[in-house]
Amino acid sequence: MSDRIAAAAKLAPSASLTVEEVLRVRHWSEHLFSFAITRPPSFRFRSGEFVMIGLPGGEGRPLLRAYSIASPAWSDEIEFLSIKVPDGPLTARLQLVQPGDPIYLGRKPTGTLVADALLPGKRLFLLSTGTGLAPFLSLARDPDIYERFSQVVIVHCVRRVGDLAFREELESQLAGDPLVQDQALLQFHYLPTVTREPFRTEGRIDALIDGGRLFGHPLTGAEHFDPATDRIMMCGSMAMIRDLQARFAALGFREGSNAAPGDFVIERAFVG
Repeated sequence: MSDRIAAAAKLAPSASLTVEEVLRVRHWSEHLFSFAITRPPSFRFRSGEFVMIGLPGGEGRPLLRAYSIASPAWSDEIEFLSIKVPDGPLTARLQLVQPGDPIYLGRKPTGTLVADALLPGKRLFLLSTGTGLAPFLSLARDPDIYERFSQVVIVHCVRRVGDLAFREELESQLAGDPLVQDQALLQFHYLPTVTREPFRTEGRIDALIDGGRLFGHPLTGAEHFDPATDRIMMCGSMAMIRDLQARFAALGFREGSNAAPGDFVIERAFVG
C-alpha cells in the first residue's frame, strides 16, 4: 500500500468533518504556501469566514486548526493560505501536501470578517499582514462587496517581497475574474507594503496611515479615516490589530459583529 493510499485510509468523514482532496498547491516563498481542495456540494459559507481543516493526529484523532477561506463564496473549490512552521504540529505536515492527498474539512464555517458585520459605508479598507490576506481575497472577489462600497482597498503588509502572495492577481485589479472584473477595475485598489526589503512601498500599516500614503492616488475621499464613510476589517498579527483597534476606537469607530453591525471588525477567533 502506498503512503498516499495509507494516509487516505486513515481519514473518514464524521458528523463535523468531511474528507476532501487537495487539487493544487502553490509555494510562494520559504515562508508561505497556498492550496485548494474540493468543495462538497453541501458546503455553504459567506466570503470572509473561516473553517477548521486538518490531518490525522495522534491516537486516531484529527489534528485541526482554523483557517480563513481565501476563495469567494461562489467558487467550486476552497482555497487556503498558510505559513510554513517547521515544528508546527499541523503546519509542518500541511506544507507537504500534494494534489490528490486527502484532508479534513469542517462542516460549519463561521466568522466576523463578513460584510453583514459592517454598517453601510463608502470606502472599505481591508488591512492585513501575512496570511491575514486570506479572508480579504475572498471578499474582494464577492460581487456583493462592490454593491455595498464604492471603493474596496486591500492593504497587505509583509516582511519580504516574496511573501506578497497573489500579488499579480491583485495588481491586475482581479482581471479575468468571472464575476467582478468590471467592477474591480473601477472600485478595487491594492496597496502592498514590505518592511524588511526594498520595495516601492515600505513600512508597517500604521506608518502608511501616519504618512498619508495609505490614502494616496487612486483613492478618492478624505486623506484620513472617517467613521461617517469608512469601514475597516483587520486580519493578521495580533500586535497590528491591537494597535489599530485602539487607534480606530479613539477616532470614534465602533466594533461590529454579526449581531450588531459596526464600523470595523476583527476576527476574534484568531486574536483571543
